[in-house]
This record gives sequence, structure tokens and C-alpha cells, in this order.
Amino acid sequence: MKNLILLILFVFYGCNDQKTIAQEYKPQELTIVDFEELKPYLNKNEDKTYIINFWATWCAPCVKELPYFEDITKTYNTNQVEVILVSLDFPKQFESKLKPFIVSKKIQSRVIALNDMDMNTWIPQVDESWSGAIPATIIFNKTKRKFYEKSFTERELQNELQQFLNQK
Repeated sequence: MKNLILLILFVFYGCNDQKTIAQEYKPQELTIVDFEELKPYLNKNEDKTYIINFWATWCAPCVKELPYFEDITKTYNTNQVEVILVSLDFPKQFESKLKPFIVSKKIQSRVIALNDMDMNTWIPQVDESWSGAIPATIIFNKTKRKFYEKSFTERELQNELQQFLNQK
């Protein structure tokens, strides 16, 4: 009988732990903007470093590097570093593909969906050297800004971020 009670308590608390773990993830709200509404995110002048990554769910290199950006979100205080993932998914797939992707991958970083098909106008405003290929990333703070039209390894991304954090 004593063993049965212990077993029931163990199962009960084990289930509670699983429930707590499941409740820790709260899906991010998807913010949908046009380029004019995105501009302020690209030009913030606060006392932190921003990482803005342009990506899409259909881009294999983008999806491969997403965990590295998520690690930064989990590692650094949001007062120090903020990661913003700008999705270039097709607007008609925001509900059917992008939102389920965010939930299934348990994305913690802020996700913004860019709903602006006039790419020839806004791509050069992000960076004049950008061909439009993704993934593409901007890392910046008050004193330094750098654009990357490439995918990152985890080490490369950490090394680039450190250059911004060490220079403050």
C-alpha cells in the first residue's frame, strides 16, 4: 500500500513537471507590418544590440540557422541584446504555414511578418549591397552597424555578436 501511494505521488508530480514545462512556452504574437512600419525596428537607437534576421519558412539555410538566433534570445538579457526575426513568407501563408511553424519550433524571439511585395523599393533601404537573397542579417547598436547576406554557423553568429558587445 505504501509503495502504491509513493507511485501515485511520483506519477502525479511527474505529470505536474511535464505540465509546467509545456506551459513555459508561450507562442509569440505574430506582428504583420509593411516596410514603413518595419523601418523603426531597423533604426533603433537604444542602449542595446539588435540582431534582425530576414528569413522564411521555405528557406532551408534560414531554418537551419534559426536555433542559433533562438540561443541568443535565451542567453542574453533583452536589455542587452534583442533578436527580431523578419519573416518574408508569402502573406497568404501567414496563418497556414508561418504561425504553425513558430509554434512547432517554440520560437521565443520576436517574429515580424513583412507584408510588402514592393521588394525593389525596400530591399535597398535595408542595405544598398543586399541582392535580396536570404538569409540576411543586420547587427547594430548605437555606434556600429553591419549587414550580412549569408547564413551563419552558431560560432560565427556568436563571434559577430561579441564584436558588438565588446566594443560598447
